[in-house]
Amino acid sequence: MSHQLLKGKKGIIFGALDERSIAWKTALRVVDEGAEIVLSNAPIALRMGKINELAAQCNNAPVIGADATSIADLENLYLKTMEHFGGKIDFVLHSIGMSPNVRKSIHYTETNYDNFLKTLDVSALSFHKVLQTALKLDLINEWGSVLGLSYIAAQRAFPSYNDMAEAKSLLESIARSFGYHYGIRKKVRVNTISQSPTPTTAGSGVSGFDEFFSFAQKMSPLGNAPAEDCANYCVLMFSDYTRMVTMQNLFHDGGFSFTGVSYDLAAELRKAQGL
Repeated sequence: MSHQLLKGKKGIIFGALDERSIAWKTALRVVDEGAEIVLSNAPIALRMGKINELAAQCNNAPVIGADATSIADLENLYLKTMEHFGGKIDFVLHSIGMSPNVRKSIHYTETNYDNFLKTLDVSALSFHKVLQTALKLDLINEWGSVLGLSYIAAQRAFPSYNDMAEAKSLLESIARSFGYHYGIRKKVRVNTISQSPTPTTAGSGVSGFDEFFSFAQKMSPLGNAPAEDCANYCVLMFSDYTRMVTMQNLFHDGGFSFTGVSYDLAAELRKAQGL
């Protein structure tokens, strides 16, 4: 059901690859709530994914390729976006993450450092570049909202999450640090959403993902938060109802982050011990 929470607002959605992407579902929801958008992804992702299908479902939204690690690409994207809309925008979703070490199944303790630096650049420093370039070009209206997608491995050890854990920690730190400066200068708010393990194309590529998902499902009082609900949360964070929320890492995980132990897991342990 649409409540037109974003009527008249305009934004950029980074990272939609296919129907399983949180960015994909968020794009559909923000348009359903009255927003106009531009879709962007890295050139290789544009070739591999289905973003043109998504654009057609989003009132033929423009698709503008941009490598978010490239300042030149971001400047081109932002200038073309402002030209398209005839002015500034109101929100940005950064749904970008990639680890060569994860893709190549290189164990965390044997990390390839060139790969590690690439992980940090793509998955975290790109967030800083997205923000820095937006500030430089005065892309975002006052009281606008920028979101990055994170995961609780930024705070806790999930061994198979590899160097993406460091990337998510850095992402959240950038939201706090840049959020202060963007708030002071332009009244733009910057937050991250720490989402439940979600069976996206990228997430499912992490070793042990099924175990992550099952464990979180049994730990969370409400169960794992689906991608569709994360998209709804993004709508709220882009809306005027959250104008005073900034520099936060917001857990959207069914209660997992604050649950010490659950009845379901305790019962499984008793059963395993023959009790």
